[in-house]
Amino acid sequence: MPLDPALAAVRVAVRRALADVGGHCVLVACSGGADSLALLAASVFEGRREPWRVVGVTVDHGLQGGSRRHADAVVAQMASLGADETVGVRVRVETSGQGPEAAAREARYAVLEEVADRFGSDVVLLGHTLDDQAETVLLGLTRGSGGRSLAGMRRAFGPFRRPLLDVTRAQTRAACRAEGVEWWQDPHNEDPRFTRARVRHRVLPVLEEQLGPGVAATLARTADLLREDMSALDSLAEAALAGVRTGAGPEVGIDAAALDTQVPAVATRVLRLAAVEAGCPPSELFRVHVAALADLVQGVSGRQVQLPGRVTAYRDGDLLRFRGTAVSG
Repeated sequence: MPLDPALAAVRVAVRRALADVGGHCVLVACSGGADSLALLAASVFEGRREPWRVVGVTVDHGLQGGSRRHADAVVAQMASLGADETVGVRVRVETSGQGPEAAAREARYAVLEEVADRFGSDVVLLGHTLDDQAETVLLGLTRGSGGRSLAGMRRAFGPFRRPLLDVTRAQTRAACRAEGVEWWQDPHNEDPRFTRARVRHRVLPVLEEQLGPGVAATLARTADLLREDMSALDSLAEAALAGVRTGAGPEVGIDAAALDTQVPAVATRVLRLAAVEAGCPPSELFRVHVAALADLVQGVSGRQVQLPGRVTAYRDGDLLRFRGTAVSG
């Protein structure tokens, strides 16, 4: 019997993503949805002829009723699919000024890294698909947050890898059906209170209907192209930062005149990098903050700028410096 095309697509994607793994342990993050179950099953299958061990990990965010029972069921399902080991871990989601989705994602990635350290693994697979990438690009477009957001999700960062960014959600479901794997449908993915759910079920279908099929694939391809450009600009910015930085430790500063010789696309990235180095959380550092830093460098407004992470940027003669923001008693 010929191999189901969708199942083959998932397995090939995993094989390519893990070509350099060798005998290391591979963690697969699994929610119990079709995408992550297809990813886990393919990792187990490919592991039969490779020396890696597969550890399935499910994270219980505690945000839904019955989440503990669901996590236990996913652990059992991962074991039934052949994972060498399974882990279920519960996290506490602290919103601290950000939305519940972002907070849950942050908590999930943190605990996945902890589990990877425990198993001595530097590879954690995530089940995001081409459709997820398309949704991310659309969300970035609506937020007006520039190329960094439009570039979508990275294929790899730190220990994390996303093998399925060229595989559609329809293919992961077909792969599960081909292997007789039942999956869980997260109610949050259907809840119109969440922006991503509205994009998935209302916006993208309208675009497909009005503009023709293939919109999701085009958006995902756009993300790949933009990420190449962003990577090149980020490399230029890192080199430029080294050239405009002066001093060391608490005396470090950015030479405003030297920064002024850079083209705006590089200069703004230098300012963002400098702010992150000073302690600003990257996820909370937005265009408005970087623009305020640029105005400060140009002498357009004020002598200091308050930044996320309790960081203050200020002019000290010809230098831009950063310090911790004083907390009033």
